[in-house]
Amino acid sequence: MDSYSSISHSLRLHAGADALKHLPRELGRLNARRAFILCGQSVATRTPLLHRLRELLGASCAGAYTRIGKDAPLQDVLAAVDAARASEADLLIAVGAGSVLKAARVAAILLAESGDPLSLATQYAVGMPPVSPRLLKPKLPLINVLTAATSAQNRSGAALRAADGGARLEFFDPKTRPAAIFWDSEALLTAPPSLAASTGVAVFWRSLMNAGAIRGANPLVQASRLHAYALARQALPRLHDPRDAQARLDMCAAALLQNRDEDDGGRPFDAHWIARVVYALGAALFNRYAHLDQGATHAILTGPAILCFGDLCPEAVQEMSAMLGLPASAVADPSRLVAAIDELLRPLGLPARLSDLSVPADGMAAVIDAAMFNFNADRERELSRHRDRLADLLRQAL
Repeated sequence: MDSYSSISHSLRLHAGADALKHLPRELGRLNARRAFILCGQSVATRTPLLHRLRELLGASCAGAYTRIGKDAPLQDVLAAVDAARASEADLLIAVGAGSVLKAARVAAILLAESGDPLSLATQYAVGMPPVSPRLLKPKLPLINVLTAATSAQNRSGAALRAADGGARLEFFDPKTRPAAIFWDSEALLTAPPSLAASTGVAVFWRSLMNAGAIRGANPLVQASRLHAYALARQALPRLHDPRDAQARLDMCAAALLQNRDEDDGGRPFDAHWIARVVYALGAALFNRYAHLDQGATHAILTGPAILCFGDLCPEAVQEMSAMLGLPASAVADPSRLVAAIDELLRPLGLPARLSDLSVPADGMAAVIDAAMFNFNADRERELSRHRDRLADLLRQAL
């Protein structure tokens, strides 16, 4: 705690009612004249948001690609790159939640760098730590317009869903951080309550996992983790209200604090074993079964992860138990923590098991294989030593 580094990145954030009115000014600041929009079909066809952006941009709108699918499939990103290149775009605007924001980052990489996507992605040599290629070309500036809370809003990395359902393609380039982020109240309220709740559960899950690694963090990280948890917990039960813009704004703030956690020297994706295995298995499941959502999947995996891996990180179990208000006599019993999390999430109507989401048991070996290729969760390639525990975890989750 007495020796750490913090790295600040230039960012402009606009939040609240009519925050998007500042969008033309941001384009002027970035000397952009041909802004290209990326979004999904729901934003394009079920909300007035795309029309609103085109009106705000006027002649500066160079076009839009509106078919970015869930979890950013590679083929959708390649099509968006072709469209952006044809439009002679000089800035990308990502409109949506995690999938679209990740897609825009990779699109910026592919627009600038030579080589096929596989060669630009993180490389996994047998028996070696993963290596992200250095991507040196200048990238188009990015602006993110959120429709739901996500910690993907201000990151340098992005993962795409592979067409074959195998390991994700991971990309990393600090130059793809956004120049500006918008939390516009009206834009956030365009998301249906089910999406707001799903993304909110994912943000809350991360805040709870980080609460299990506060004691050993530096003061800046501690502040982010404590307040992110407070914001996420009080906003979570209100996300089903289609008129509660403040709950959605607060969840966006919690997610941004999770980004700051990392910038200030935290390691939020591998805070402890429970967080690591849920994140790695969850990512493998999303990639293989496209209908899964992050929030529900992480919630299902968390209880079994505590029971199967809690003995490897007893301090994390104790800290999460204390954060949930369990008495000191209960912190030594992981099952009490599992029950407390279940009691908190049950009112949200989440599925209890993977089988409730039509995930077949015979696909779990492939899920474990894919989980071995996750840079954030397994930088030192340690997960392979715990295949039996991972298999037991998935059996319990099914």
